[in-house]
Amino acid sequence: MTRTLIHWTVEDYHRMIASGLLAGRQVELIDGQILEMPPELPIHRATYRRGVKYLEQLLENQAVIFSAAPITLPNYSEPQPDICVAVPPESRYNERHPEPEDIYWLIEVSNSILAYDLDEKAKLYAKGGIQDYWVLDIVNTQLWVHRNAQNGEYQSIVRVSTGVLTPLALPSIVVEVARLLG
Repeated sequence: MTRTLIHWTVEDYHRMIASGLLAGRQVELIDGQILEMPPELPIHRATYRRGVKYLEQLLENQAVIFSAAPITLPNYSEPQPDICVAVPPESRYNERHPEPEDIYWLIEVSNSILAYDLDEKAKLYAKGGIQDYWVLDIVNTQLWVHRNAQNGEYQSIVRVSTGVLTPLALPSIVVEVARLLG
């Protein structure tokens, strides 16, 4: 990943996108820096697409599921998590991206940048107030569950490879780990 030396705001970033300056580039705004993300491998895309379909079926109208779409965080960041489970209705996001108070939980699918997703991305999301953050580790066939963000860190981090999970914000939902892992 390449980092810029200038601290960009979300508004600056949106202007760059609108002008076409970042067209054709896979980038995210992280803590005011524009990071170029590695190319997406087919297994990465297939895994998050299966996850999106499963969650849409499971959650029906209880949530909006975004895939590889931006969210806006208060710390000059606009990452694009692989899956964002957000408060409905979808029309709520006609003029803006989901923000922390709109987000039930986030999922990143990781096969080549696991350390980044477990460290920097976890800190970013914890600092942004995301209470439930999951990382699908494709290589090791496991799911890392980060919960209860306080002071920019998750208080609970567990690894699972089987069983079921209940999202913090939707306690009546039971998510099968195996279905997410594919």
